[in-house]
Amino acid sequence: MCGRYAATADPDELIEAFEVEVDATAETSRSVLVNPQSPPAGTPDYNMAPSKMAPVALTRVPRAAAGEQTAETDPVRQLRLLTWGLVPAWAKDPKVGLRMINARAESLLEKPAFAKAAAARRCLVPAEGWFEWQASPVARDAKGKPRKQPFFMHRGDGDQLGLAGLYEFWRDKSAADDDPAAWVVSFTIITTAAEEGLDRVHDRQPLVLERSLWQDWLDPTLTDPDEVRAMLDSPGPGRFEAYPVSTAVNATRNNGPHLLERLPDDLLEGVVNPATGEVLG
Repeated sequence: MCGRYAATADPDELIEAFEVEVDATAETSRSVLVNPQSPPAGTPDYNMAPSKMAPVALTRVPRAAAGEQTAETDPVRQLRLLTWGLVPAWAKDPKVGLRMINARAESLLEKPAFAKAAAARRCLVPAEGWFEWQASPVARDAKGKPRKQPFFMHRGDGDQLGLAGLYEFWRDKSAADDDPAAWVVSFTIITTAAEEGLDRVHDRQPLVLERSLWQDWLDPTLTDPDEVRAMLDSPGPGRFEAYPVSTAVNATRNNGPHLLERLPDDLLEGVVNPATGEVLG
């Protein structure tokens, strides 16, 4: 966790929801994908997976275009397309990002891969919700292993989620100085212990920040570890709802609004209701 989520809003909606000042989604950075991204980066994606480029909100000083001067010195809130899977600046190969799609809140400030980014390169990952797979306590699959049922988690009030994240810049030293594709700009999603109810699906969940914390979380001048640590506490249970969805989400090639449709109870087999603990099917 978190290994899949739904990023269903378009850039215009995100610019309004996250009070973005600069739309930087057109800025060039390198993709780590072998094949073209589908759906294209920056368009609604109902099955966002690691290595894809996703919309991310962050605050930093805008970069001047090649050959241009800028008098801008104050950081501004931007919307950018970043690669999911953090690639630290010191990494020898961007493939390391596949092992860093998540960062645990409990050890965030101590891990060398995340500590510097936690101090000054924090971001928000917009999402409608996230997917997680529940291992059945009673049902088995064809291989005799616990049957896994995908669930979709979202805010009960329907509000946009701001998942706490970190971002980094990695440069391919073999590329030319003026090659914009030399840079991989990547992010990771911070996870924490799952709240009551959601822990019946999985023991971890993304850290979802309340809007009241967005300004401080994105502030690159807020670098005190204790202040950062204080924002890593979950506000407690009650914000989210979870319901089962089709196993179509298991395959990353599948996409579309149908992936978020609730699976009827009569199609469930050995599934634990997150709210009640009752075994269904």
